[in-house]
This record gives sequence, C-alpha cells and structure tokens, in this order.
Amino acid sequence: MSGSPSWQQRLFLLVEWLKGFRYIKFGMVGASGTVVNLVVLYTAHEYLFRAIEPPGSKPYASLALAIAVATVNNFSWNRLWTWADRLHQNDERTSKKPQARGVLLRQFGLYTLASWFGIALQYGLTLWLTNFLHYMLANVIAIVIASVSNYLANDRLTFRQGSPR
Repeated sequence: MSGSPSWQQRLFLLVEWLKGFRYIKFGMVGASGTVVNLVVLYTAHEYLFRAIEPPGSKPYASLALAIAVATVNNFSWNRLWTWADRLHQNDERTSKKPQARGVLLRQFGLYTLASWFGIALQYGLTLWLTNFLHYMLANVIAIVIASVSNYLANDRLTFRQGSPR
C-alpha cells in the first residue's frame, strides 16, 4: 500500500480546513437552518395550517413560522460556533459578567435586527417565486439570495469584534 490518504480522508481534511473560515461556518449553519426551515415549512403548510392554507395556496403563515424557527436555530449555532471566538475574546477583555439571559436576549435582538433585511427578502422572494415554482424550491432560492446580506449584517452588528457580549 502506498500510504497516501484515501479520498475520504482528503475530504475530511478539506472540511476541517474550510471550517476555519467564518463564512464557511456561517454557510454550514445556514445549511442546517435551511433544513430546519424546509421541514417546518412543509409540515406547517401541508398539515398544521392546512385549514387556512389549502394545497395550492401561498404559504403565508407557514413561511413566517419556518423563518422564525430557523432564525432561532441559526442564531444559536452562529453564537456557539461561527462567532464563538469573538465572544471568548470579549469575555477576556472585561472582568464584569453581565446577566447571561439579558445578554442572550440582547444579542438575539441584534441578530434579528441585523437579519431583518434578509428575512424580509426571503419572505417576499419566496411568495413571489411561488407564482412560478413549487413553494419549497422558491424558498430555497430565496434563502440562498438572502444569506449574503445576513452574514454581512451579523458580522458587522451582532458579533462585531470588540462588542460586549
């Protein structure tokens, strides 16, 4: 045997290397959020809100619920993983530890504020694209488009370097 790494080992090493880049981490979190969004959207539109959103209609309420649940998912993972280094740096700079719940709620508020444009863009684009595409495909396209603005806004507002936790 040659001792060279297999393609699986190379792929694993590539993924580990890419995780060092913040935007890649954000994309991986976004991918998990997309799965959460699609599962909630489908379940809500096809079952939970079936009485107010019959098949073939626009998914107004189910889309709002899916975006809300995915936003909480993405905030949690981005805080714990994507921008965790900045949170730890901020802990080391200050000796006073604010109330954890208040800080978390403040940061979640900043996250949703920073993401408002992307949320509105995703909601509007999804509803518009449902005129031409299946609602699930329309939602995926809208998520991809909105993700760039969400990354930039949260990198500069919610998790900016030097901001207090």
